[in-house]
Amino acid sequence: MTALDDKALDTLFREARTSYRWKSDPVPDETLHRLYDLVKMGPTSANSSPARLVFVRTPEGKAKLKHALSAGNTEKTMTAPVTVIVAHDPKFYDELPRLFPSADARSWFAGNWSLADATAFRNGSLQGAYLIMAARALGLDVGPMSGFDNAKVDELFFAESGWKSNFLVNLGHGEWDETYKRAPRLSFEEVARLA
Repeated sequence: MTALDDKALDTLFREARTSYRWKSDPVPDETLHRLYDLVKMGPTSANSSPARLVFVRTPEGKAKLKHALSAGNTEKTMTAPVTVIVAHDPKFYDELPRLFPSADARSWFAGNWSLADATAFRNGSLQGAYLIMAARALGLDVGPMSGFDNAKVDELFFAESGWKSNFLVNLGHGEWDETYKRAPRLSFEEVARLA
């Protein structure tokens, strides 16, 4: 592997900010396909790939999502060109014979709800993080957030599939004229140990 240069690291981490205000420029469907093509390459346990994504971008979709948003997240979500519902499939293991053919990985999870649930949530969350980084790599700004009613989102969007929502990510091109200063971060010494 080759290390990324400072410009790439700035794009992905050091200069990237959470966006709360959005330009009206649309995000083309082609970009959303390119985004997923990057997300799917990130590692997951046994290649389980439990994340499921809904790219909410139509007025009808946004109106439906609005019912589940907290008051503080409504405007930023309604004005974002795309809002991704990052979810996971609790029955992800049904795809394992195809995704992980080298072992009977489906048998590890089928009938073991606790292990399946933890694996789906953990790896779906990882894939949501990959989505954030992939979006930045493609030149998009992101605004990941909680602050919504998961049960309502699941009822409105996933009643037939049984998927479970985790968090939302607003996507587009941010308006930066009123940004907050970057909040402090914890130091290495505060959060890490060398063992």
